[in-house]
Amino acid sequence: MKYHLKPLDKNIWTAQSVQKLLGVDFGGRMTVIRLSSGDLFLHSPVKLNDDLSLELEALGEVKYLVAPNKFHHLHLTDYISRYPSAQVWGAPGLSEKRSDINFTAEFGEDVSLDPDDEIKWVLFDGVPLFNEVVFYHPQSRTVIFTDFIFNYSTNESLWVKLYAWIDGVYGRPDLSRLIKYMVRDREKARESVQKILSWDFDRVSCTHRDIINSGGKEIITKALSVI
Repeated sequence: MKYHLKPLDKNIWTAQSVQKLLGVDFGGRMTVIRLSSGDLFLHSPVKLNDDLSLELEALGEVKYLVAPNKFHHLHLTDYISRYPSAQVWGAPGLSEKRSDINFTAEFGEDVSLDPDDEIKWVLFDGVPLFNEVVFYHPQSRTVIFTDFIFNYSTNESLWVKLYAWIDGVYGRPDLSRLIKYMVRDREKARESVQKILSWDFDRVSCTHRDIINSGGKEIITKALSVI
């Protein structure tokens, strides 16, 4: 299957893929950012194929492979084989789950991703089951969520609609009900929310389903107000 890169703004693209759970396609999205150096940052890599590889290589050198939480790591090994010089960054605790991968680093307080600080990030603390890292690309005013914000439309299959309704995200972009339930340290989670909301963003790239192209700051502020 071909996954074509689609431009969101200057130096940022996405590739949408099929991602099935129990036979139901919930969709997946990789976000690609090109740094001023020409290096590429790949957030939540989707399944790799030759067509996608050629598109990526036409944009620049794949430098950063990022697994943004403990669940979005399935396709890393294909990219590592194709781009052996790339750095592999994972969410805290993921290296224990994927001992077969030699991670360059895990996101923590004392680490820096790109030397020019063109991509900012916050560990959404207080939800250790996921340890999701949220990213911000100031140049395009885009924030990137993985499993915390879902944006399913009402034009979905019956099973996706049912899942979205159960998870509290049907018909609107919102914080997953599962995530609300999994918060273990509300104070730390709220501190993370404040850091995210301090960013000047408008667009939200959601890993699952539709991108929020405008008004994202207001939508995310409302969604995270329940933390």
